Amino acid sequence: MGKSQQDNRQWNGWGDREKSLALTADGASFITETLGLATPLPVATLDEVLAKVPRSRLDKSELYTCDAEVRVRHARGQSLPDWLAMKSGEFNLFPDGVAFPRSSEDIRILMAEAKEQGWQLIPYGGGTSVVGHITPTVSDKPVLTISMGKMNRLLDLDRVDQIATFGAGVKGPFLESQLQAQGFTLGHFPQSFELSTLGGWVVTRSSGQQSLGYGRIENLFAGGEIETFEGKVEIPTLPASSAGPDWRQLVLGSEGHLGILTEAKVRVSRLPEEEFFGVGFMPNWQQGIACAREAVQLGLPLSMLRVSNSIETHTQLYLSANQTQRHWLAKLLSLKGVGDDKCMLVYGITGDKKSNKQSYKRLKAVISQFNGVNTGQSLGKKWAHKRFAFPYLRETLWQMGYAIDTLETATNWSNIAPLTEKIEQSLREGLADSSESPDAPQSKVHVFSHLSHLYSDGASIYTTYLFPVSGTYEETYARWQRLKSTTSKLIVESSGTISHQHGVGGDHAAYLVREKGERVVDSLQNYFNAFDPKGQLNPGKLFKGIPAKSLQSHGKQDQ
Repeated sequence: MGKSQQDNRQWNGWGDREKSLALTADGASFITETLGLATPLPVATLDEVLAKVPRSRLDKSELYTCDAEVRVRHARGQSLPDWLAMKSGEFNLFPDGVAFPRSSEDIRILMAEAKEQGWQLIPYGGGTSVVGHITPTVSDKPVLTISMGKMNRLLDLDRVDQIATFGAGVKGPFLESQLQAQGFTLGHFPQSFELSTLGGWVVTRSSGQQSLGYGRIENLFAGGEIETFEGKVEIPTLPASSAGPDWRQLVLGSEGHLGILTEAKVRVSRLPEEEFFGVGFMPNWQQGIACAREAVQLGLPLSMLRVSNSIETHTQLYLSANQTQRHWLAKLLSLKGVGDDKCMLVYGITGDKKSNKQSYKRLKAVISQFNGVNTGQSLGKKWAHKRFAFPYLRETLWQMGYAIDTLETATNWSNIAPLTEKIEQSLREGLADSSESPDAPQSKVHVFSHLSHLYSDGASIYTTYLFPVSGTYEETYARWQRLKSTTSKLIVESSGTISHQHGVGGDHAAYLVREKGERVVDSLQNYFNAFDPKGQLNPGKLFKGIPAKSLQSHGKQDQ
């Protein structure tokens, strides 16, 4: 039951087992020259992990399966701690069963049984969480994971209101194929698009790569239905309302604590007549930031605009282009005054051909205003072709002995440059004084960033960092924990949000209080407790972190 849905997925890594992302020879050399040679850690086999799966505490039932392999495949997400658990085989915690409901009625039955028996419930979409959303917690009661993948159909399309109703378990490609067959699109394309689900996007307040044009998920989510322990709650699809607080906003970002979202109604758009992506290069990071800010504050009708700093630009060119290609690009740019500090700017223009032509003309003028060079659509097409493939690089690097993770935040424009520098410095120097065994690889960290989503008052900073694995999984986890905790603490103390698009989960819960304030978090917890008085719905996530008064000591303990 349900196993066939997972057959093509990596059981211990990202995505489709038949897909990969290889490094060029130059790319592999660049990584080893930057970080030094590394020794890969041994990887556990599926059979070794299956031998460790404990007997389920659930009785046999037609409502769910207790099959060991299905439980393994639903036990972890894609955070680095999840990755280390899967590769080492030390999962430690597993759900006792996995259900694959086909309808809201199936979920009502499961929730009624869970309420009566005291089970913990974990909603599971695409399993792409990078902050620990779906990992079970220690419990003296059985844990049931509810996989939403069979609730994936377009249930209704209102062409007049342009509102589509979907089963919340629909994955990105199937959602778009159903809509586009009717002449519409949602336009929500997170990097996890191929694997993640609509319900997951809603409950984690996701942001797609083209949110500049289509909006974040909170702009697209119009309403729907959520099953709670007290019954179904309908969220009406009103264009606007001043009738008190908007309950829809509490469903957004609820991360499973209110109940299980079964149907989502979303605002869709007509398919654009034309869409294209292009690439420009700015002379330096400061000019790149200024160009992006000017473009968004002028209100240029772009669907996407992102700016990589010089280190990310340099890294991307080594990973994706050969020496000849890099040479000719550098020569072309240098003739126009853009040198070694160049920063890549990727843009998307979506709409009708006449409007797109005007948008393109205006964007080129802004790029030129800040001494940048527009190279047109050739590199943009290459970016678009691989836009969802980057996570597969994790496996390639892992096999070489390197771990890769990301941090993301958002802040106001005046804080973009200083906060990016603080984040990168914290990560780059984060392992310099680490106390490890004499045989441990050199503690280098390669760090780079880009602005991934833009607003009139600020932008999101998306930072990637790579480091060599240590001699053991325990030491590698300790490296990650040190980097993650010190930099997360720095972010919330430097006017950044702890998460712009990945949600809170378990990894960010300790920092939520610092951002929102203890009184607000307490009131939100009390509100959610009204729907889940015994703490059975995805416990240990979102609000269940370390109290505000312990935040400072938490950072010190992890160092």
